[in-house]
Amino acid sequence: MKNFLKMLAVSALGGIITLGGYMYFIDHQELGDALQTTQMPNMIPSNYESARVAAAENTDFTAVAEKSIHAVVHVKNMSTSSAKSNSLYEFFYGQSGSTERQVVGSGSGVIISSDGYIITNNHVIKNARKLEVTLNNKETYTAEVVGADESTDIALLKIDKSELPYLPFGDSDHLNVGEWVLAVGNPFNLTSTVTAGIVSAKARDINMMNNNKVIESFIQTDAAVNPGNSGGALVNTRGNLIGINTAISSQTGSYIGYSFAVPSNIAKKVIEDILEFGNVQRAYLGINYEELNSEKANEFGVGSTQGVLITRVIDQGAAKEAGLMVNDIIVKMDNVKISKFSDLQGYLGSKRPGDEVQVTVLRDEVNKTFPLKLKNQFGKYKFENRDFSEYFIGELEPIRKSDANKFDIDYGVKILNLKNDAIERTYGVGNGDIILAVEDQKVYSSEQVDQLLKKYQNKEYFELQILTKSGKQGYIRVRSD
Repeated sequence: MKNFLKMLAVSALGGIITLGGYMYFIDHQELGDALQTTQMPNMIPSNYESARVAAAENTDFTAVAEKSIHAVVHVKNMSTSSAKSNSLYEFFYGQSGSTERQVVGSGSGVIISSDGYIITNNHVIKNARKLEVTLNNKETYTAEVVGADESTDIALLKIDKSELPYLPFGDSDHLNVGEWVLAVGNPFNLTSTVTAGIVSAKARDINMMNNNKVIESFIQTDAAVNPGNSGGALVNTRGNLIGINTAISSQTGSYIGYSFAVPSNIAKKVIEDILEFGNVQRAYLGINYEELNSEKANEFGVGSTQGVLITRVIDQGAAKEAGLMVNDIIVKMDNVKISKFSDLQGYLGSKRPGDEVQVTVLRDEVNKTFPLKLKNQFGKYKFENRDFSEYFIGELEPIRKSDANKFDIDYGVKILNLKNDAIERTYGVGNGDIILAVEDQKVYSSEQVDQLLKKYQNKEYFELQILTKSGKQGYIRVRSD
């Protein structure tokens, strides 16, 4: 009898185990099927070293996230767009039936001072008739554009509010690949969204606008960034602003694993320039260059594939004055390693004319360091009156009373001595023709023309409205390089 009970107990236990295993299999069958259909990669043996940084599960993002979301705002861009004309309307009424409709764009911004200054992307606020900023506590304010820079895609806004939470700028030059970062913004109008990732690469050039005036030296991360995150904060684990989220690499328009941010050192310099000078002061070395690889190294007969090769040293430029030479390879600026042009472009983007830097070049297989004082595009340390107008157009003078009476105008500037041959060849513009407007802004003096050209210096071209000597009006485009 005892043996029978033991056998019964063992059988019952076996049945319970069998039933439990069966139920577990049923509950996890979908996962098991998915695992079976997944193509596993080939296994590659690796060497392992003990990590010096905390693992993800040991990193606490809560304090930084709480600080960041209160300093990141929702930016709404109210603009207008012309609707397509209605052919039936035109048939009955004999005029265009096109109408304007309001378009609302959405993005993010970062409060950078307690008195209401906000940094965002230029493309977030472009063509806005009205800008509306909503804080994390749902308070809404109308924002004014203090200034914007198309070349870096950075803009500065101001709202009438004080004692605001804000994020301090960090030093993006000391950001390391593999470092943890948070992306904070308003994707798809989902306010106060925080995602985490690591720095995947630095000084990334993605040729976003195919424009040599655009500075592309992005921080690449794998933190999830989507439409609406533009202008938002990229924050390190110490709560410092180390980038402005700007773009994603995607074939669908949504996040697929790569996002890009303007480094904080570039963004900070742009904001300081806007506040101090009203426009961005770009620094130049005064060189032509080639980016190196094995093929280029063989072509130019140099023994390095890392760095920027100088192919021409421009007269009156900073490089010429410092003693740099053709075939020198720039490998370092101050303490920043230069492996490719986007490294150099990114570092120069954080400097202005007059700043002094240490440039290390590889010359005849030996590293040499030169002190160098950066200049502007005209080979000067500071801009002077008429630098822009004389370089891009020529000598100008106010219109005379006889011109005003002849053409019935009270504004405009006459071209006295045209120095830009390309304008004459392309458009037939010459001496005696009158510039009525620059970028659709009427001009009354040569000084005003100069200021407008200076303001739009980072655009790919300037648009001028011209009144010819024969009385014809039209628009021309003048390249800004």
